[in-house]
Amino acid sequence: MEKSKKLNGKDLINIGIFTAIYFVVIMALAMLGFIPIFMPTYSVLMPLLGGIVFMLFLTKVKKFGMVWIMTIIMGILNWVTGMSYYALVIGIVTGLIAELILKKGEYKSVKCAVLCHAVFCFWIVSNYIPLFFFADEYWSTRQNFGQEYIDALTRMFPMWMFPVHIVLCFAFGILGGLLGKAILKKHFAKAGIV
Repeated sequence: MEKSKKLNGKDLINIGIFTAIYFVVIMALAMLGFIPIFMPTYSVLMPLLGGIVFMLFLTKVKKFGMVWIMTIIMGILNWVTGMSYYALVIGIVTGLIAELILKKGEYKSVKCAVLCHAVFCFWIVSNYIPLFFFADEYWSTRQNFGQEYIDALTRMFPMWMFPVHIVLCFAFGILGGLLGKAILKKHFAKAGIV
């Protein structure tokens, strides 16, 4: 009997559990942003360390839509916890692309899984959009951070750094995927991902 290709309750539970774990890891790293020097490191630390949880999640993904749903949920969670809605908007597109990459490898290709993670990570860099493109409006609603903090971050986010963060996010998304694969080698073997 052929397995159903539609998402079922178990799939949705897996999405919920792994999204929650991933979100906790990301939020713990986001707390570093209260120290200005760490804010630019999001494009490095989040893809790198989040890759371990994400790659474990991929060992449970065998049906279309699971990665896309996770990306959308991450965008919503970022929006409701005070970040902009850009993670949701960009995540809808990049999450679908990541999902299609994984599907192309028939959910069994390590290369596709690693590339899927790198593309999935673009939601992270989307949180920087207000700092680069709408800084005055962004900081006008966050005056409680203090002028010294605002000035420090403004200096760290000149416009020319935006493409650098995109490249860093993708590169460390690849490295995070490889790190996750290395740490979870047994899980990948059990899941039939080669």
